[in-house]
Order: sequence, then structure tokens, then C-alpha cells
Amino acid sequence: MTDEREKVVKSDAEWRAELSELAYKVTRKHGTERAGTHDDFPKEPGVFHCVGCGAPLFDQAQKFESGTGWPSFWAPINPEAVETSVDRSFFMRRTEVHCARCEAHLGHVFPDGPQPTGLRYCMNGVAMTFEPKG
Repeated sequence: MTDEREKVVKSDAEWRAELSELAYKVTRKHGTERAGTHDDFPKEPGVFHCVGCGAPLFDQAQKFESGTGWPSFWAPINPEAVETSVDRSFFMRRTEVHCARCEAHLGHVFPDGPQPTGLRYCMNGVAMTFEPKG
């Protein structure tokens, strides 16, 4: 069994070979998918995993409809699942969210989400896969 805390490091060529073109652009080059283009996530109970390394990131129970066109969550599955950094691109200051295990860019977190955290983890759907519970 692989240790989910063990860092995953791959060459750029390995990432390109393993990911779709869009997933590579988003997760490795800090891109963003167009809003509303990844609305095929099921509503059933389950866990959202990193497309790059398979680490569990978010639980369906923390997902909410933000109206932004991107999958949104009020908290990660556990605090160690994701890490953040300052993103100063596009003349803005935002908080980038990335996978703690493989450093894949997932999206951004904003302070305008629902309680209990008040946070909105606005994620790129292409950066995650969904595994139903059971």
C-alpha cells in the first residue's frame, strides 16, 4: 500500500504522458478550465481524488453549489490533503490550492463560502476524479 503522505515527483514528460492535455495545463501549468465545462460530477456520496496522484482531496459531503461554474467545497477531506500558496497572477492576489502530495494545481480558496468554515474551495473539475462510496 502506498503512503498517501509520500510526495509524488515526476518529470514533465511523465506528467504529459499520464494526463490529458487539459489536466496537464491545469494541474502542472496552473491553468483554469472554463466555468461550467466540468459539471458531470455525480451527486452521490463519494470522494474526489487528485487526478495526478490519486490522493483523496474532498468529500461529497463538503461540496456545495456556489453558482460559479466550478466544483466548490467548504473544506478539504482533511487539512493535510491540500496546501496553499500566494498567487499574484492576473494582477490579483489570490490563495492557490494544490495537492499536498504531488503539488498539482487544483484551484483557489476564497473567504466567501458557507459555514462552518466560511471558505469556498473553488476547484477545477479536470484536476480531480470521483470515486463513489461503497
